[in-house]
Amino acid sequence: MYLGAAPGVGKTYAMLGEGRRRLERGTDVVVGFVETHGRLHTAEMTEGLEIVSRRELRYREAVFTEMDVDAVLARRPAVALVDELAHTNVPGSRNEKRWQDVEELLGAGIDVVSTVNIQHLESVNDVVAKITGVAQRETVPDSVVRAADQVELVDMAPEALRRRMAHGNVYAAEKVDAALSNYFRVGNLTALRELALLWTADKVDEALQTYRSEHEIEGTWETRERVVVALTGGPEGETLVRRAARIAARSTGGELLAVHVTRSDGLTGADPAALADQRRLVESLGGTYHQILGEDVPEALLTFARAENATQLVLGASRRSWLATLFSGPGIGATTIRDSGDIDVHIVTHSETGRGTRIPRLRGTLSSRRRFQGFVLAVALPPLLTLTLSSHRATLNLVSDVLVFLLVVVVVALVGGFLPALVAAVGGSLLLNYYFTPPLHTFAVNEGNNVLALGVFVAVALLVSSVVDLASRRTRQAARSAAESETLATLAGSVLRGEHALQALLDRVRESFSLTSATLLERRPAPRAGGGVMAQGPAADWSVVAGAGTDVCTRPEEADTAVPFGDDVVLALRGRPLHADEQRLVGAFAAQAAVVLERQRLSAAAAAAVPLAEANKMRTALLAAVGHDLRTPLAAAKAAVTSLLSRDVHWSEEDREELLETADESLDKLAALVDNLLDLSRLQAGALDVLTRPTALLEVVARALDDVGDEGRHVVIDLPDDLPEVLADPGLLERVVANLLANAVRHSPAAAPPTLTGSRLRGTVQLRVIDRGPGIPPEARERVFAPFQRLGDTDNTTGVGLGLALARGLTEVMGGTLTPEETPGGGLTMVVSLNAVPAPDQAPAPEPGRRERRAEPAARTEAEP
Repeated sequence: MYLGAAPGVGKTYAMLGEGRRRLERGTDVVVGFVETHGRLHTAEMTEGLEIVSRRELRYREAVFTEMDVDAVLARRPAVALVDELAHTNVPGSRNEKRWQDVEELLGAGIDVVSTVNIQHLESVNDVVAKITGVAQRETVPDSVVRAADQVELVDMAPEALRRRMAHGNVYAAEKVDAALSNYFRVGNLTALRELALLWTADKVDEALQTYRSEHEIEGTWETRERVVVALTGGPEGETLVRRAARIAARSTGGELLAVHVTRSDGLTGADPAALADQRRLVESLGGTYHQILGEDVPEALLTFARAENATQLVLGASRRSWLATLFSGPGIGATTIRDSGDIDVHIVTHSETGRGTRIPRLRGTLSSRRRFQGFVLAVALPPLLTLTLSSHRATLNLVSDVLVFLLVVVVVALVGGFLPALVAAVGGSLLLNYYFTPPLHTFAVNEGNNVLALGVFVAVALLVSSVVDLASRRTRQAARSAAESETLATLAGSVLRGEHALQALLDRVRESFSLTSATLLERRPAPRAGGGVMAQGPAADWSVVAGAGTDVCTRPEEADTAVPFGDDVVLALRGRPLHADEQRLVGAFAAQAAVVLERQRLSAAAAAAVPLAEANKMRTALLAAVGHDLRTPLAAAKAAVTSLLSRDVHWSEEDREELLETADESLDKLAALVDNLLDLSRLQAGALDVLTRPTALLEVVARALDDVGDEGRHVVIDLPDDLPEVLADPGLLERVVANLLANAVRHSPAAAPPTLTGSRLRGTVQLRVIDRGPGIPPEARERVFAPFQRLGDTDNTTGVGLGLALARGLTEVMGGTLTPEETPGGGLTMVVSLNAVPAPDQAPAPEPGRRERRAEPAARTEAEP
């Protein structure tokens, strides 16, 4: 099967070439059906090949020819060449579709070489219709093409295909301009080419998987290097990223992915600033950054690597000391290597290896002031408590005294932490022994129960103090982690800018929590039944602002987890329910998404102020650029009138006529220049009155040619008689066409005058002003629409460079577009697109229960230009 990216790329030529090669090798080859479309080179390729005669069929008083399946079966060759697999046969044929004819040949043991274009595949038919605006009525099931033993893509760059068409190698000369203007535009051809490449790649992958399955191959085939580097936010991160980037760069097409694993409780201990720097480094090296959740770091890393089909994993050597390793067992690196399977694991040494993880000391969680206050209380409270309890010795026993001292130790622990509490516990035990344990005022203890009581007091005091201190440290650590999360969210907001910010954020949410989809929904007011807008509430409609993944949600009720932000924004997640800790983290993402959405809207509001700034800029440029151009025609007119008024010179009748014509011509130029300046000023200020109505293009073009003057007589006009009316302001459209024609005439060589053509494309009408001049480089095409821009043209007699700027502005205010394109063969084409006036639908509706049939069969599957 020869799969063509577009009509005209040469798939029929390739099929015939394959037939000739097989014939030369002694294979019995016949041509079952071939369509040359009048192309000379294609017809030459059929020479020397046996061609089976076609079958003639009469349909609606016309005679058509189709492949004679019976004749091919009777001839029974080894190989049959059958062109245009998606072709629909003429009613009365053996089968409805040509691909059904091919299946008959295959069933009879005849090998078939065939052709088809990507736009005729059933799976992409609707996509092609949206791209090109041409509905393909003839399609073939993908399964028929996929069943081919070999599929070869026949491809060609869009520019090369357009050149082939311009040279007359695809269509007849009279159809070339229309084809280039419609179906064969660069954008259409590029999209068709991408569809063909993707479909073929999918077919290749399917063949590879089939081969692996048939041969029971279970290992990973490293068709592309994907290197994953694990980041902890530690100081070794930059070293790991650069090493991983070098590993990825050693292979063609290698990819770099950086991943950071965070725990779902948020207590990661990572430095957010370091992670942000490392992320920027990864992206500057062409890699991507990912953040995932996982309690088991090695398992999370390997799960991510396998999901991304990674081939190599880069880890840093452990920062733990040998003593920590001795007591805590194997680390992340050793566990990852043990469970990695087919993934290569690189352990990279760095300057922090073996230096130990910087674990904060116990007292490090409290400020110096709090610790000082704790020591003061540890020194002051036990003596004060001793004086107080001594005065009540007769009413209190040792147990009560111990409990009161224990309360003091807990208070000291809450204020100053563990060390002050330790001081309070030791001092309290000594005071209890000396003042409240018989014999009094000595450190001797007579009863064993009292010794036990003092020992238990010290133990309980220390244990309670450690628990209180640990809780205090955890509380402060959690608060610090929350602050770090807010910092990361703010940082993400500064990194995720641009039109794809929301999409990138939602991709991160979906990836981090292993979800199927993440969707940002916004509540919109629902319309009242009788008109107006209903207040926002439960009945309001939800709209999808942005989504990531497959099967996005359209309402919060469809989500497994819906995280609201405010009253009207919801982050809807689908894939699995999230537990409370995860929902808390997702809330930060929802808040960030709302911020990004608000920022985009603020940017849109700021963009609305751009026209005002442009107006200021235009006025400044006006003063700087048009002084000479306004003065030149004014000076010429003034000189002519002054000469006529002079009494010192006697002017002949011819001289007087010449001076009057000079004055008239100069004043006309001045009036036209002032009109252009005023119109451009009104456009910039948004004050131009536009009255659109159905407008006939032939009338507008005729008046525009009059405006161009004598040079307009050389313009070639090629407007179809059935071209529909357009929605436009006739006066403004006349100015647009006149400016474009004047510009084209000025740059066209005398031997190749400009051409004005028209065509209909979906719901628009396109006017194309085509010249064969020097053209404009692609990078400079947009600059020609800037006011006072001549692209280096120093001829001030041709105007101040307002023509194209005004033409685009007038076109856009009428709801159209003006875009430049390269003329095949050299030159510039200006394309004006305007909305067509819809024609009334007079076609009767089909009867219920009856299937509509085509009015006539297609003689070929090539797209009509």
